[in-house]
Amino acid sequence: MSVSLREAQAQVDEWIKTHGVRYFNELTNMALLTEEVGELARIIARRYGEQSEKESDKNKDLGDEMADVLWVLICLANQTGVDLTEAFQKNIEKKTARDKDRHHQNPKLQ
Repeated sequence: MSVSLREAQAQVDEWIKTHGVRYFNELTNMALLTEEVGELARIIARRYGEQSEKESDKNKDLGDEMADVLWVLICLANQTGVDLTEAFQKNIEKKTARDKDRHHQNPKLQ
């Protein structure tokens, strides 16, 4: 199943209205986003970095942790009126205009 960002925003909004009563306020969701990013960072740091992975983290689903981050980010977008499809497209255009040659010219990446 393929879902666009716009469709994901609509699905999250419908879920919140059906099962979640209401959105948490923006500051609460920002704190939750930070928490979810921290959980993702812990798994990546231990699984792919130099720290040993704790037994309690070995069965964590990396994709599920990323989806938790995406969920809260979508909540914030919905609450603040951001169309992530439009914002993402503008961001790609900005990065392309700014960085299209930069990385190819970086000797550290050669």
